Amino acid sequence: MTRGSAVPADYDTDPGRFEANALSTSLFSRDGDIHAGVAARIAARGCSLALDVGGGTGVLARLLLDRSVPAVVVDRAHHVARAPGPAVRADALSLPFRANAFDAAAALWVLHHVTDPAAALTEISRVLRPGGVLVVSTSSRWNDPELAWALPRWGEPTSFDAEDAPGLLDPLFEVDELTVWNAPPMTLPNRAAVALFLRGRHVPERKAVDLAEHTQVPLVLTKRGLVVWARKRHGRSRSRP
Repeated sequence: MTRGSAVPADYDTDPGRFEANALSTSLFSRDGDIHAGVAARIAARGCSLALDVGGGTGVLARLLLDRSVPAVVVDRAHHVARAPGPAVRADALSLPFRANAFDAAAALWVLHHVTDPAAALTEISRVLRPGGVLVVSTSSRWNDPELAWALPRWGEPTSFDAEDAPGLLDPLFEVDELTVWNAPPMTLPNRAAVALFLRGRHVPERKAVDLAEHTQVPLVLTKRGLVVWARKRHGRSRSRP
């Protein structure tokens, strides 16, 4: 297993990047993001209290509340204050909740920002009830290959990418379903769209515009990553290799 470093979390220091990422997904992704589907599945399981780790402004929490599932959002960025309550500013490495407090947890597009995702998963396992469900998502290190020449760190392993995620989950969670995608669900119709997309991928605004000028459009992007649904293991966890 080749594990890399965490992608710096810049939501407080560069909020424009976060907004550009969300906007490009909503405008140009054929299927949108995965939050609605995740919320529907958690609700269908009859969960009574869910935890959204790294839940940001509360996109998933709002969808869960619409389905009558109470949710707690935890995020270390200031913008967690915009999430529906209860929302807590805290680190995934030290969750401020008692053991066995939740029967569902989500960590969507967040664990690659964590320096020690195994420790974060241990914390999530601690606050989940026995048999509680966890859903995680992350991108492949080879995501968006059509823009490999323009994307920072393209092809480099992160602390939690699609290539390593199953192995990190295995000691604490029993995987029920693993969905891998390698498909072209996003089309960037013009250079302004390319610049917006690159801005959301940690490229400074001026450089994103310059790189977009050298991109042939429309550009179809191949998205690579995975979503994992798993359950907290009963009894002692497996030893890590």
